[in-house]
Amino acid sequence: MKTSKTKNIILVLLFCSLFTSCEDFLETEVPDYKMISETVFNSDETASSAMIGIYNQLSSVPFSSGGPASVTVLAGLSADDLAPIRTLNRPYLEFEQHEITPDNFRNLSLWSSAYNIIYMTNSLLEGLSTSENISEMLQSKLLGEASFVRAFTYFYLVNLYGGVPLILSTDYRSNSLAARSTEAEVYQQILDDLGTALTTLDESYSSGERTEITRYAGLALMARVQLYLENWAAAEDYSSQVISQNSTYDILEDLDKVFLKNSREAIWQLSPGGTGSSLTNTQEGATFIIHPFITFLSHIKLNDSFLSSFQVEDHRLAKWFGFHQGIESYYPYKYKIQNSTEEITEYSMVLRLSEQYLIRAEARVMQDDLSGAIADVDIIRTRSGLEPLAATHPSIDKEELLKMIIEERKKELFSEWGHRWLDLKRTGLVSEVFGSEPLWEETDVLYPIPEAERMKNPNLNQNDGY
Repeated sequence: MKTSKTKNIILVLLFCSLFTSCEDFLETEVPDYKMISETVFNSDETASSAMIGIYNQLSSVPFSSGGPASVTVLAGLSADDLAPIRTLNRPYLEFEQHEITPDNFRNLSLWSSAYNIIYMTNSLLEGLSTSENISEMLQSKLLGEASFVRAFTYFYLVNLYGGVPLILSTDYRSNSLAARSTEAEVYQQILDDLGTALTTLDESYSSGERTEITRYAGLALMARVQLYLENWAAAEDYSSQVISQNSTYDILEDLDKVFLKNSREAIWQLSPGGTGSSLTNTQEGATFIIHPFITFLSHIKLNDSFLSSFQVEDHRLAKWFGFHQGIESYYPYKYKIQNSTEEITEYSMVLRLSEQYLIRAEARVMQDDLSGAIADVDIIRTRSGLEPLAATHPSIDKEELLKMIIEERKKELFSEWGHRWLDLKRTGLVSEVFGSEPLWEETDVLYPIPEAERMKNPNLNQNDGY
């Protein structure tokens, strides 16, 4: 057993080492993929290890880790919920002030690590397509998981940067010169990958861990994609399929339990155990919690104006906000552990049930089902200790109800995966919120393509305004 486990670890490291960065990948000689493929895709056990490598990378790389250059932090700074603690932190100030320079190293880390994940999924998908030694059942499962991860990653790339290169293979020559696809083409690839995932993923957590991607994660992400594409009926249908699984998923009354490992509100989580470190805390906990004494290690706080939007009776104020008296700053406190080497108790939340209720509420409003939308919003409001809209605003009109849903998304999903920034962009509210800033321009809704990437690829044109 010990020998088998050691072999699997070596294979995971071998697989991951091929894609330590997009820059290295594009600049090296043609790697010997035939040898790697024969090794990694030689059996069910080793092929599963390759997928574990992708999960581990998701927990580790800047894009998805929840750490300093993650979507959660950088898009949160672009929105109105997070802010840098110090005015000398230029890379973060650029995100907050919407003046990101093309050479911002945080932006480069976000971009390149997202493509790192995409390369890994491409390698796995190619290996599955040629292997004759993997069982049909496992091949189907891994196909679904890798396709989902690729769709998930492209979802963020297209929403942060607009049209991006669609890299669907490991052919380094063509990839290094790939031009940008249109947003419509990227979204079509996302839909294609999610379509594959929904027909191949397992419905249950076979390992018992919600770090495993299941069909319901696919449905949850598809619901979000359809919402962004304004396909309201489809968004309602996909979110309803997740919500109906009440034997698996619940809205938890205790807000302190929402972000625990294998929480019943969790649809998909990432384990800090995948980082390979001895630390067992989430990177969100390490990034957001301001140390009581060593404050110079912390860089992010909650925007001062963000708290004013909450009612005093909102339980989220007491449960999901921390306050550091020394520097008089509030910080996100959804994760309670900043530093630990003890047993893991928290997983990083990626997809959770409350978002599905808010997706369905918005989709229902747009289809003029106001009573259905109110019922969904009230699930979240009553959990937070607020009066239900059905009692306080039973005759609310469509426009006001939509505003309240967007506001509820702001309060419920803050400091999670950049929801607020993407919501402001997709609903056209971004200029309304930031238009009074002296340097704000409409082109600031997209991040710049990193200059380092453009220097290597002459076909990679820059976004307007940069």
